[in-house]
Amino acid sequence: MLRRPGGVIGVIGLTVCGALLAGCGGDAPAVSGASVPSSALSAPAGTPEPSLAVAPTPEPSAPPESPAPPLPEGFVYLRDVVPDLVIRLAYATPDNFTGAVTDGYRDPEAAVLTRQAADALALVQADLRAQGLGLLIHDAYRPQRGVDCFARWADAPDDPALKAIWYPNEDKTTLFARGYLAHKSGHSRGSTVDLTLIRLADGGALDMGTRLDLLDPLAAHGAPGLTQAQSDNRLRLKQAMEARGFTPYSREWWHYTLTPEPFPDTYFDFIAG
Repeated sequence: MLRRPGGVIGVIGLTVCGALLAGCGGDAPAVSGASVPSSALSAPAGTPEPSLAVAPTPEPSAPPESPAPPLPEGFVYLRDVVPDLVIRLAYATPDNFTGAVTDGYRDPEAAVLTRQAADALALVQADLRAQGLGLLIHDAYRPQRGVDCFARWADAPDDPALKAIWYPNEDKTTLFARGYLAHKSGHSRGSTVDLTLIRLADGGALDMGTRLDLLDPLAAHGAPGLTQAQSDNRLRLKQAMEARGFTPYSREWWHYTLTPEPFPDTYFDFIAG
């Protein structure tokens, strides 16, 4: 510990300063308000430079990435099949109508589909790429426990802030009856995907008239009240998906299912990512 007039400089303070000074270039910094030229810190003229053989510090090696867990036979990670997809799984974050991470989700980029659905989506992406467009994946395979999580959420007290964003014109207690949610979701069968169009030039999403996952009549195909550009954008997505074997869901412009499905009667509950 060092003392100076009027106080004490602690060891911690020296450590912090040392760390800061180590990254500085040029002349040495001022000390106690006095300017100290770098020549004042040098050895007298004629003094031989000491030989300091310092072993180089090895670069710390980054820890190896944990491999993604293996998937059941017939399923693949979308990033392995269509590497240039933009993937942002909303249910792996709190940015969704429940306001919390959904059960069964871990990695916002670990989107999974059946092999057949992934291959078909790769064709859609290739078709769009020629138009300067691409796909943004909002959701894909959804574990059954995630569907069950939605059911528990629907029975919980309403949150006015979430309602204003995600279902402003709907009663939370009727979302299942109205077809926005289901106790058995096509997503759990592995061939359903929620997605939108983006511009490859800047990554911006095309205007579809509503945000993804808005639980509202305005999200339906053919909904009144859209601009011509919004209707055209929805139609462009719909035509691109239908051309490669996907069927739209009438209430949600973003929701498509490969037809026929590889597992039409099986609802999976494995966790990916």
